[in-house]
Amino acid sequence: MPVSIRLQRQGRKKRPFYKIVIADSRAPRDGRFIERIGSYNPLMLPVEIEVDSDKAVEWLNKGAQPSDTVRSLLSEKGIMLRWHLLKGIEKGAITQKDADKKLEQWLKDVEERLKKKEEKKQKVNEKRRKRKKEEKATKVEAAPKKAETEEIDTVEAAPEEAKAEEPKAEAAPEKAKVEEPKSEAAPEEAKAEEPKAEAAPEEAKVEKPKAEATPEEAKAEEPKAEAEKGKDKSEKKKNPS
Repeated sequence: MPVSIRLQRQGRKKRPFYKIVIADSRAPRDGRFIERIGSYNPLMLPVEIEVDSDKAVEWLNKGAQPSDTVRSLLSEKGIMLRWHLLKGIEKGAITQKDADKKLEQWLKDVEERLKKKEEKKQKVNEKRRKRKKEEKATKVEAAPKKAETEEIDTVEAAPEEAKAEEPKAEAAPEKAKVEEPKSEAAPEEAKAEEPKAEAAPEEAKVEKPKAEATPEEAKAEEPKAEAEKGKDKSEKKKNPS
């Protein structure tokens, strides 16, 4: 049966927590497992890794294959180095004392690296905090200065606006003066129109005699009509047929 050392996910959504288990490689990820040998919590700072090194070495000797993630976790804890040294002891390539010294030295080096990393992180965090405090302090100091400058600008801008409005006020009466001659010209136009109105009745008077002349014309036309009738009668007498 192919056996693997892998992670089994636990915890709720976006809050994962993993178990390090010995399970059949054909089984589902979160299914049945043979044995639990540790845990892994990536949300903690620093990351929490708990592994039973004796059981892990035992299963490695039996042929269990760790996953890539589990292999990196075991190497951080020095379990993979210990298993490698135990193989060398079995083959006679190294003694137990030398293997223990190498393992202790490796663990010390790892601890120093972790300490340096933590110190760097702390320094970076302190710098960020200082920057944030300085930015807040500068904002608080700049706020009253901005208010003062705005007040000064408004006070200085007020007389300038008043000066700009004065020419407008002066231009208004000038426009009124220009409009006054127009108003004076209006009655003159009215006077000029009055003679035209007077000329109109005179034209009407001239037209009235024409209307009176019409009956006289009618009287002048009556003898002409009687003369024509006399001519017609004389013609009939001459030509009785």
